[in-house]
Amino acid sequence: MKVKARVNVSGIVQGVGFRPFVYRLALELGLKGYVRNLGDAGVEIVVEGEQSSIERFVKLLKERKPSTARIDELTVSYSTDLENFGSFEIVRSSEELKGEFFSIPPDVGICEECVREMRDPSSRWYRYPFTACAVCGPRFTVMFSVPYDRENTSMGFFPMCEHCYREYHYDVRNRRFHTEGICCSLCGPRTFLVDPGGELVEAKNPIAEAAKLLREGYILAVKGIGGFHLAAITTEDEPIRKLRERKRRPYQPFAIMSPSLEEVERFAVVSDAERAWLTSPQRPIVLLQKKEPFPLSELIAPGLHNVGVMLAYTGLHLLLLEESKQPALIMTSGNRRGSPIAKDNEEALKSLRGIADYFLLHNRIIVNRCDDSVLRVNDGTTVLIRRSRGFAIDRVRLPSFVKDRGERNVLALGAMLQNTISLVKGGSSLFTSQYIGDVENLETYRYLEETVDKLLALTKTRNVDVVACDLHPGFLTTRLAEELSRACEAKLVRVQHHHAHAATTMLEYSVPPDERVLAVVVDGYGYGDDGNAWGGEFLLATYSSYERVGYLAPAPFIGGDRNTLFPARMAVSYLSKFLGRSELLQFVEKAKLAKASGLRELEIRALIDALYRSDNPPLVTTSLGRLLDAFSSLLGICYRRTYEGEPAIRLESVAWRSKNDFDIFDVPLRKVGGKIVLDTSSLFEEVYSKLNDVKKQRLASSILHSLGLALGSAAAELAELHGAEKVLLSGGAAANYFILTDVKRVVEERGLTFLFGQSYPPGDGGISAGQTMVALFST
Repeated sequence: MKVKARVNVSGIVQGVGFRPFVYRLALELGLKGYVRNLGDAGVEIVVEGEQSSIERFVKLLKERKPSTARIDELTVSYSTDLENFGSFEIVRSSEELKGEFFSIPPDVGICEECVREMRDPSSRWYRYPFTACAVCGPRFTVMFSVPYDRENTSMGFFPMCEHCYREYHYDVRNRRFHTEGICCSLCGPRTFLVDPGGELVEAKNPIAEAAKLLREGYILAVKGIGGFHLAAITTEDEPIRKLRERKRRPYQPFAIMSPSLEEVERFAVVSDAERAWLTSPQRPIVLLQKKEPFPLSELIAPGLHNVGVMLAYTGLHLLLLEESKQPALIMTSGNRRGSPIAKDNEEALKSLRGIADYFLLHNRIIVNRCDDSVLRVNDGTTVLIRRSRGFAIDRVRLPSFVKDRGERNVLALGAMLQNTISLVKGGSSLFTSQYIGDVENLETYRYLEETVDKLLALTKTRNVDVVACDLHPGFLTTRLAEELSRACEAKLVRVQHHHAHAATTMLEYSVPPDERVLAVVVDGYGYGDDGNAWGGEFLLATYSSYERVGYLAPAPFIGGDRNTLFPARMAVSYLSKFLGRSELLQFVEKAKLAKASGLRELEIRALIDALYRSDNPPLVTTSLGRLLDAFSSLLGICYRRTYEGEPAIRLESVAWRSKNDFDIFDVPLRKVGGKIVLDTSSLFEEVYSKLNDVKKQRLASSILHSLGLALGSAAAELAELHGAEKVLLSGGAAANYFILTDVKRVVEERGLTFLFGQSYPPGDGGISAGQTMVALFST
């Protein structure tokens, strides 16, 4: 008996070759009807035929779906009311919103089949830099709106040639059949090379000419799919030194891009998990251990044991690497310090002038700027550092208990640093934006505003019920949240920083809303309930509330943010807890702390005077980040911070050289006011006493192992005391190899469940997702 079935599919089903796949499957099974994209980024299929054939069709939809597709929801309704279709067709998309679950397709790295065509002299795509197909190429970065149809992307400005038109409309077996990004050298985008004044550099092959300039030591701005990179060769010091001077990045590591795994393995150690990430559709930057001796310039990642590496993820990048004949090229974000990555040609010529010597441009519009994603693998555990290209703005389907709180739309503005924003739509779906950056200036603030508008537009969210933000009253993100809550007539919820960190991880593991979890949150700074700088917290948390049951021993925090720029100030603060004033002055003079850090002696003396003055108790910090800064300065590793997290990052790299050769120092637990305090001051005193007797590498390793084991032990004790079965670890310092692996080991040895989020960064880039959950469950 013939029946009609209406199949609605949601997930990542637009921009991944799903409709052509459905078309071929329907023809194979002799079914008639149609498939079309919907305005909610889902797909609607209507088929007629024997019920058994339709049931097999539905089964094969799930089993054979394209590799980059993801089915979150599939519903089937049958009817005997036939329309007697004469064939099966891909029909015009609809603006209808039929499903509540949908996703925006993320950008996908170039596939092997496209690479083969680019290398085939007989192919229409031979050496063509914008080669893409149904399973690869830009998606989110070229989208104006959904549904994902060519006219809704910047590819709509490139009319198809007759060859592409035929393959798109009629060649059902071709992998570019109904692929919106289809183009070739006859009809697609083109590259061109210009000088800093915007004057065209005559070249038959702009990419080959750009590669020649790179080999000659010039710095190039290269337009990619989500923004610009600044490129330089990696085998000589001088171009990198020049780039550092121009970009004012004296030590911050540069990411590098390589053409193949074989090249990467010549200069870095690559595990199976790291290999899988390097070749994944997301193609993130992966932090890899350097091989010794390191055959590339040490100026790429000075003083570090690892280097950030990604494989070429577009044809343009691959051709530039091949023409340059380099094992890797520097590909660092194309922006001035503190500003968003440049995305438009004119914008790049203006903002990158004085940094880049030449500009390799193309004429395809980047609609949504999107930085590269960054991650590392710590002993098999993936740690996202920056969640952006390849991930954004993918949808997370929320547990049913979230929707039980009501079908509300919640917008969260995140933190000030490493900012992302998140949106809960209808209590069912969570969308997190691409990386925005540090919201400390007008340019990034405007980028944040732009991202809010685009996120709401792409997800077709017409109203916002709740706006969430950080508890800190001075953040620019808090200011924007206040403005949006007034404009939308939405409730404003201020979320404590570390509670949001915990809630993000709890969400990833679908922790029930009535279960209390022991959260260890370690980072640089979060505004505490008492107005102090928190950052080493033990919280007994649910989504709606938390109790601070422990913390790291407070240290004086005189001077606020100046302590983050000059870790030597934190070293002095910790030393003041057990040294007399004259002893501390002697140490400062002997260590030449003023000269090493760039601080004036007058400033250090003023700090010491304030530390020993008892009539005006200073603000304090419990931050693990500031403690690691202090240790880094004490050991003479980093006296002045030039990039976010530098003192702790360099401390870890020194420790890496002795990661299996260390001592365990005691970090006592004390009870203060019914809370457990981890006495890190005792650890600082222990290390100070061994400065002249133990090698720096061994001391650094001992510090980090001791802290990791102490944090794990304190967490396990608190969990058992309060009846919690799960311990989670989050915060920016949780990305540290030693902290993560040691806390995990101790907690699991105590028979507790250890939670560490791998879908969102443990640092501030993941905080907006947690803010949505706290806002939902506390209102």
